[in-house]
Amino acid sequence: MKTTKITYSPIGVIHSPFTNIEDIPIQPKFAKGIKGEIEILPKYVKGLKDIGGFSHIIAVYHFHLSKGFSLEVTPFLDKIKRGLFSTRAPKRPNQIGISVLKLNKVTGNLLHVENVDIVDGTPLIDLKPYVSGFDAVKHEKNGWLGKNIGIIKDKKSDKRFK
Repeated sequence: MKTTKITYSPIGVIHSPFTNIEDIPIQPKFAKGIKGEIEILPKYVKGLKDIGGFSHIIAVYHFHLSKGFSLEVTPFLDKIKRGLFSTRAPKRPNQIGISVLKLNKVTGNLLHVENVDIVDGTPLIDLKPYVSGFDAVKHEKNGWLGKNIGIIKDKKSDKRFK
């Protein structure tokens, strides 16, 4: 298999009330009401045209504070080591994160968002509109998470993925 080097440059930065990775809600659903802003770099502002017509956006970002990775991790919601790709752990080979955020408004190069589960200063790689007709899927299985979905509400990030 031939590999190709891939390089990305940030298109902006995510601002949030979280200054370190500890105590961040572990998913946007459990960051309800936490507000932040996404600041788009000037050369990409034109690309925000029409984004205000969507209630939610998908933020694709770089886990800039995450160093290294392991192919087996103990996730926040379990005590058993799991395969990295069956978790949402931030220590990944390519350190890419995604969050579906509520878009409240757009003013110039700022997107005012809500339900933020991202540390302040995180580099933004891309934005996509969330479209319920495309992105919401009916599914039958939640893997090992199925038995733990009910306990997620009070879980926060900690130092394990620093």
